[in-house]
Amino acid sequence: MTDDWEPDESDRPRTDESVLDDPRALEARDPGGMLRAVASAGAQIREGVLRLDEDAVGAVVAEGRPRALIVTGMGGSGIAGDVVAGVTGLACPIPVVVSRGYRLPGWVGPMDLVVAVSASGETAETLAATDEAIRRGARVATVGRAGSALAQRSAGGHAVHLPVETGGRMPRASLWALTTPALALVDGLGLARVPHGLLESVADQLDAMSAACGPASDTYDNVAKRLALQLSGTLPHIWGASALATVAALRFTCQLAENAKQPSVHGGLTEVHHNQVVALAGRYGIGAGDAADDIFRDALLDGGPAQERMRLLLLRDTEELEAVARRCAATGPLAEAYGVAVDELAATGEHPLERLASLIAPLDFASVYLALLEGTDPTPIEPIVTLKKAGS
Repeated sequence: MTDDWEPDESDRPRTDESVLDDPRALEARDPGGMLRAVASAGAQIREGVLRLDEDAVGAVVAEGRPRALIVTGMGGSGIAGDVVAGVTGLACPIPVVVSRGYRLPGWVGPMDLVVAVSASGETAETLAATDEAIRRGARVATVGRAGSALAQRSAGGHAVHLPVETGGRMPRASLWALTTPALALVDGLGLARVPHGLLESVADQLDAMSAACGPASDTYDNVAKRLALQLSGTLPHIWGASALATVAALRFTCQLAENAKQPSVHGGLTEVHHNQVVALAGRYGIGAGDAADDIFRDALLDGGPAQERMRLLLLRDTEELEAVARRCAATGPLAEAYGVAVDELAATGEHPLERLASLIAPLDFASVYLALLEGTDPTPIEPIVTLKKAGS
């Protein structure tokens, strides 16, 4: 390093808390309109219900309840399968399996229903899995863009297509548009009660949360903005206190990666108490020391930037096993003993879909606010684009 060395922009602090309460600044940092896309959640459900092809749903339902339901998809489309699995839950009369990748489980056959979800209808892995399902004689329903390669699998009666219009949104910002047709199938097959009235109610719920978490809402009253501030500069661990909450934890990890370009770790209680919790005793917990708080520390002379600390986010559910609730209560004091801060976000509502929406909505907003807080454009996904080109 020479005497006239000047730090480049990557060495300058990127966070400016005031930006969160400046709607114009937020808009300037969000040229792709990701905040607007996230705020469309309620509208996506309403439009999904209006556009729903009831005849297509009826054609699938008419064949009766399958031996198993397999939902296959990737990335922002594939998370629809996790929502379906979370909503059907342990009370579901058949297995609900979420499958990612080019292949399906070996046991899938004519007695099973495969629902393939792809916003673009062009996802290579999902197309391969759909073709495999058709070859095996499984019942197949596809969810995605009309006229796409996925939709064309319905030609000749090999599959039933449920078209989805994403309005130009990225797949990860179209969760509710993609999930609505799949939930209609779940309801029709009697796997869980998800009537249109409930979907309308959840749409209203998401609208209210979009207003509460939107750019015009001050940080003091905005749970999503507060979460972004709390997680900035940390290594988040997101733990769900139920199977449903763990779906929200997975979703948040994916959103942090794509929107904020931020690594994080997710898991479910109490499994994380048998592995991830030990990280509290390592270099991201008490091992991080006080270097991150030392205002006199020189990042160059003292061995690089300060060590990021873990930060725990516990996602609580309205329905938790008593044993899990006790473990949650013990987690906070344990983490704080290791110098790790703990935040909680609690679900609201009675129906599983209501509870899941109450967790996903503020977390989706938080992932975008974290990106904008740190000067990151949440929309681009260049590494994904590069790898897709490499595999085509």
